[in-house]
Amino acid sequence: MTAAATPIDSRAAGRRTRVVAFGGGHGLSASLRALRRCAPELDLDLTAVVTVGDDGGSSGRLRARRGGLPPGDLRQALVALAGDHPATRRSAGLFQHRFAGTPGDRADTDDGLAGHAVGNLVLCGLIELLGDPVAALEHAGAMLGTVGRVLPMSCQPVGIEARVRGADPARPDEVDTVRGQHRVAVTTGRVESLRLTPATPAACAEAVTATAEADWLIFGPGSWYTSVLPHLLVPELAAAIVASPARRLVTLNLAAEKETLGLSLADHVATLRQYLPALTVDAVLADAKAVGDPGPVERAAESLGARLVLAPVAVTDGEPRHDPAALGAALVPVLGADR
Repeated sequence: MTAAATPIDSRAAGRRTRVVAFGGGHGLSASLRALRRCAPELDLDLTAVVTVGDDGGSSGRLRARRGGLPPGDLRQALVALAGDHPATRRSAGLFQHRFAGTPGDRADTDDGLAGHAVGNLVLCGLIELLGDPVAALEHAGAMLGTVGRVLPMSCQPVGIEARVRGADPARPDEVDTVRGQHRVAVTTGRVESLRLTPATPAACAEAVTATAEADWLIFGPGSWYTSVLPHLLVPELAAAIVASPARRLVTLNLAAEKETLGLSLADHVATLRQYLPALTVDAVLADAKAVGDPGPVERAAESLGARLVLAPVAVTDGEPRHDPAALGAALVPVLGADR
């Protein structure tokens, strides 16, 4: 790191350690739940910056019919940071409650509420009422007593497009454009390049400020092409990530997903540099069992200036899911190394 990028010593500055976590969906939720466990011990000030490309399920239906930001990933981040008071826990449960039933295809069979999460509807209502996604998220955060702040990476919804080799199994060597977050997430081909539409969406100003003032920036775990990498494709946000004096941590996934089939964990690290060549990283955190031979991942980490940290961070039932308690325990010595 250059002298201009020397990390801030938050302890010397007499303030809390500011942590910004980037991502979306279940991966970001797992990271936030882990960070919540660290927050009291390390005196963390948490901010989640959430991707806004979702076009599937309840979020996709609301986005298509009412416009505005897809609320699902934002809802999950809010719930992950919800307070521990019984009333706020009940509110968090309500936000996650999904109306039963199956949405119909015709006007005479459509159940308008079927499949929608209550929190998605609340967020859409707040955004319409207040006219500002950031104000709406702050209000929702107050309702849930969140331990931290949730922000969108952009205040306008974005589309996700990928050039995929073998998207059509009948044409395994041909490259096609796959459009939409959901379709990219479930593709069985190999993603060769990724882009957003519009190509240069405006970043959320508050997210840029949080990034510039952070002590730690955390990327992953999560769906690499549809939750992690999109943040690096928002020009103002990418510039803030590179210029920030913060240290940077990458948390790797436990197993390949459909969109990353064929990519090794070392490849996951390499794609970060592919989409943001000026990015440097301080630590790469991975599960020892998921990594296997650490050599390739260690070399990939070193190419970004990072050290590889191995720790048992998976649930013990064999499922490829991060355990928030184990992940939190692994984060404490990394985030608290200079305290």
